Amino acid sequence: MRPLGTPEELERRRYRAVALLAERHSPVEVARIIGVDRRSVRRWKAAHRQQGVQALRARRASGRPPKLAPRSLPQVERVLLKGAKAAGFATDLWTCLRIEQVIARRFGVRYHVDHLSRLLRALGWSPQKPQRQAVERDARAIRGWIKETWPRVKKKRRA
Repeated sequence: MRPLGTPEELERRRYRAVALLAERHSPVEVARIIGVDRRSVRRWKAAHRQQGVQALRARRASGRPPKLAPRSLPQVERVLLKGAKAAGFATDLWTCLRIEQVIARRFGVRYHVDHLSRLLRALGWSPQKPQRQAVERDARAIRGWIKETWPRVKKKRRA
């Protein structure tokens, strides 16, 4: 499991451990001071001895590269902000299926609709369910009912 902290923070922690080892602290003491396992300290010490400071530097996290280039994300957001109607759909409601279709058409990249939420979160978007309202809804009649009828039918507190 990856330890908590940014790559820079983890790198600083490794440098601190090696500095403490240079001050003649034992790996067990260094581990206690820094708050890591003693085996990590020993691993850092060995790496530093073999490869020098380069071995302690932060490295980019491995993993599958993104399907969509990071420079394309602002373009995706611009398309989404224009609305679904501007993208050729009948209503202005974005769904994951519609977003997947737009990305496939514009960028030639296919996503499974269940995984689009990660992409949308990276853009700062969150899933929303549209609030359903009846077409016949009359806001003035509702306000009148709440003001006049509701107080009459509402149960009173017992004394």
